[in-house]
This record gives sequence, structure tokens and C-alpha cells, in this order.
Amino acid sequence: MESLYLLIPVALIFCVIVIRLLLWAIDNGQYDDLDKESWRILADEDFDDHEEPPTDSHD
Repeated sequence: MESLYLLIPVALIFCVIVIRLLLWAIDNGQYDDLDKESWRILADEDFDDHEEPPTDSHD
């Protein structure tokens, strides 16, 4: 029973920290565009300037 006097405030502090981190992430735009990365993976036109796209050289 005496351990609850320690565990309940620790749990409440932990919850407050997690909520503050979540609100900070939302305010800094972490959840603004959730679909961008999934579409970027599917796009084939992402080549570096020095890199040539693959070609078929079966001539």
C-alpha cells in the first residue's frame, strides 16, 4: 500500500510528460502530411543529379 504513494505520482508525471511530448510533436508539424513518404517510395523519378536512370542495353 505504501508503494502506491510513490507509484501514483510517478505515473501521473509520466502521463504529463507523454502528453506534452505529443502536443509538441503536433505543434511542430510531425503529423501534417502522413501520405507524403508513402507516395515518395512509389515514385520512380527520384534520381540524384549524378546518377543515370537504369536503361535496357540489350542491343
